[in-house]
Amino acid sequence: MTAAIVAGLLAGYGIAIPVGAVGAYLVALTARTSLTVGTGAALGIAAVDGGYAIAAVLGGAALAGAIEPYAVPLRWASAAVLLVMAAVGAVAAYRRHRAGPATADPDDGRADRVTPAGAFVRFAGITVINPMTVVYFAALVIGSGAELAGGAEAVAFVVAAFAASASWQLLLAGGGALLGRFVTGPRGRLATAFVSGAVIVVLAVRMIVTGGG
Repeated sequence: MTAAIVAGLLAGYGIAIPVGAVGAYLVALTARTSLTVGTGAALGIAAVDGGYAIAAVLGGAALAGAIEPYAVPLRWASAAVLLVMAAVGAVAAYRRHRAGPATADPDDGRADRVTPAGAFVRFAGITVINPMTVVYFAALVIGSGAELAGGAEAVAFVVAAFAASASWQLLLAGGGALLGRFVTGPRGRLATAFVSGAVIVVLAVRMIVTGGG
């Protein structure tokens, strides 16, 4: 059981810690909204990671094989969604800045009109179309099949993977919330939106070029 838990924790942190375009977008969204919204987004990512861990335990090899032919278009779709969101965020920030203090007020930090539930769905959707996640978990499960042969070990692996992913994503959301507190002026928020948008664009392009998440 302990081996399965350790394997799940390592798997969850292994897929979560390399901050890609989704992680950058999570930080940026939390910075310009609230920690509550960021928490919803973080749990959306972790829920999909946990779901893919379950899928990998139940039939990792078959699922990875079924997804492989569609890996490239799914990766392009994921990158396209992130690019659109980066552009929308930058344009919205610019319009708020041009509109003046009334709409750029920090207390109106929910200018994106995103609820925690909406953020959960949005980030779950971004994560679910990333084919590398399920392939990653499938490879780990196949490689450690002996340890996960029993039902209890499989459950422990999935729960640990979800907990690891959730803890890291929540840490990123917390970082975004702190950033939002420091960057309270209209110009600071505009600069943050543009910088985060540029980072997301770079990471999304990298996702296409290198095939990573």
